Amino acid sequence: MKKLLTVVILLLVAVLLIMTRPNEEAHKEAMMKAVKEYIDDEAENRGLGKNILVSLGKASIVGVVKTALNMKLKMNDYYLFNTTSVHVDGKDQTLSLGILGHVFTFDKDMLREKLEQATKAKDEEAALKEAEKANARAQKKAEREKRKREKQQAKEQKKRDKQIAKEQKQREKEAQKEAKRKEKEAKRKAKEAKRQNNG
Repeated sequence: MKKLLTVVILLLVAVLLIMTRPNEEAHKEAMMKAVKEYIDDEAENRGLGKNILVSLGKASIVGVVKTALNMKLKMNDYYLFNTTSVHVDGKDQTLSLGILGHVFTFDKDMLREKLEQATKAKDEEAALKEAEKANARAQKKAEREKRKREKQQAKEQKKRDKQIAKEQKQREKEAQKEAKRKEKEAKRKAKEAKRQNNG
């Protein structure tokens, strides 16, 4: 009789465990709650959390984690209970255990590591954007200086052309003056020669 009662109790417990296994959504909700609590705790007690919050912002961290969970989370069903895991660095890492309607989460070290990676990626992205902006500013400055040099060169060339034209005009004027002088001298000589011939 006792054995039968034990079997019945075990069967009831097994049915209870099977019926109260949390689903995947419950695991995700529990993990997101743990993430938010972890972030708040780190922000209050550790410089790391403050740095992360400054770099990413709480909403951004939650978004990063939520996206990662939706993409990589694997549900493992053992009938009486279930777990979730992610495949990281060639091995599966368990994130949560679900039993009797409750989800227990763990591995804060991995969470910290992933948040640090997210922070680093965000910092690198910001540095890249800043470098691109600096490069664009330098390029615009170089273009402005080039246009300025070209304008100055055009101005100097115009000045040189004006000076050359002035000198050319002066030479032409002197040439005309010399031609007139020679013409006048020729006329004078012709007149003198005519007078000598008449005399």
